[in-house]
Amino acid sequence: MNDTELSQIIADVLNGETEKFEKIMEVYQKPIFLYCYHMLGNYAEAEDNAQEVFLKTFRTLKKYTQYQMNFGAWVYKIAYHQCIDIIRKRKLVKYLPFFYQDEKENNEVDLHIEANYFDESVHQAMAKLSVEERNLLILRCVEDKSYQEIGLILGKNSASLRKKYERASAKFRKYYAQVKGVGVYEYGQGSGFEKTV
Repeated sequence: MNDTELSQIIADVLNGETEKFEKIMEVYQKPIFLYCYHMLGNYAEAEDNAQEVFLKTFRTLKKYTQYQMNFGAWVYKIAYHQCIDIIRKRKLVKYLPFFYQDEKENNEVDLHIEANYFDESVHQAMAKLSVEERNLLILRCVEDKSYQEIGLILGKNSASLRKKYERASAKFRKYYAQVKGVGVYEYGQGSGFEKTV
């Protein structure tokens, strides 16, 4: 769906053709569910909260026109706040970044994280990070968002996010190595992900 089609759908929904909101859901339903799942770590909670994100998106659609923001970033911002609210309710208060040492390694790292995210070792290492660190890692590696988009979603300066990402990446590598029971520098033989660790 291009920007022109999206603008028309939003206008139609705001003019009472509410059934057209389904077209927006078709585009964003799977990525928003996965984002909620990565943030919350629970399938049922992710389903419930993804639905809540779409309800909030629908209810506040009129406000979107006041923002000078990409629509996808706006929906992720709603999802981010929804997940943070749930995490706060669980008493897990904080935030998140992850682990590229070098922009050249991004593609291999992205593929490994995406392919292995559901691996128990990755999940355990992620659980040791703050909510902010987890969120930054997920948005950058799994959702493939630029630092500028992440800045819009989180309401933070994109330059500072890059530094936070580097620090959180190092923390993730350390925790991942602990979970695997090896030293941080004992990787190197396998995938691109392991090389960055």
